[in-house]
Amino acid sequence: MRTIREVESKMWSLYAVSSIAVLIFMVLFFLVAQIIKDNSIIDIGWGIGFVIVAFVSFFHSKGYDSRQLLVLIMVVIWGTRLALHLYIRSIGRGEDFRYANFRKDWGKNAFIIAFFRVFMMQGVIMLLLSYPLLRVNAVQSSGLDVWAVIGLVVWCVGFLFQAIGDYQLEHFKKTRTNKDAILKTGLWRFTRHPNYFGEAAMWWGIFLVVLPVHLGWTAVFSALFINLLLLKVSGVPFLDKRYAGNEAYQTYKQETNLFIPWFPAAKKAKSL
Repeated sequence: MRTIREVESKMWSLYAVSSIAVLIFMVLFFLVAQIIKDNSIIDIGWGIGFVIVAFVSFFHSKGYDSRQLLVLIMVVIWGTRLALHLYIRSIGRGEDFRYANFRKDWGKNAFIIAFFRVFMMQGVIMLLLSYPLLRVNAVQSSGLDVWAVIGLVVWCVGFLFQAIGDYQLEHFKKTRTNKDAILKTGLWRFTRHPNYFGEAAMWWGIFLVVLPVHLGWTAVFSALFINLLLLKVSGVPFLDKRYAGNEAYQTYKQETNLFIPWFPAAKKAKSL
């Protein structure tokens, strides 16, 4: 077992090597985005970036205990599935409307602004959210325990919500006859954002797995941070703004919980 001083020294070492890996990855992704004129590929790179951090920190730690391996597997499965899903979804669609609007707003300075506000900013956020991965790889634990089991169960629930929610949405988009129609079946009957709920749940699951290690409780920051991003910054607000003029969506909002899955109500004054 490492001493506390050794653990914290290892944390700084893992952050240093992970930061270099993320910087290289983001610069390469930025260059590709400029060549194909599509900054929205950063969404595909989001999951891949975490997989890179997970591998880099895991092998740099040279610990390789069962808890570290479990977290690595969880991140690799999540990040790989998300990247593949977004890549397949992007084929033939061009740049996502959000990034296309950014490009118009930024005008002639779009190149440099995109580098810092899209790619570098997401790289920083990625490193902040990766804290549980680095924390668990900074110290060897005594093996898996009840927290690891509970965390894995929570993560599996989140993974199913995200994967199934994404599949149901893509199937609906391909088969609907009215472009203004709103998906209200499957998981989307119980929450307006099952995919976002699933992502948040997976990070809470990772937090629970990491909790027993030295200062593992501080990893709650990442779980809270991803909830903040999804609910207030990059997830829900964009979609609510996009469908602000859609009457069917406004009715859907009144009937269906915003985030936490629950049975739909005939009429809701406020979503949970």
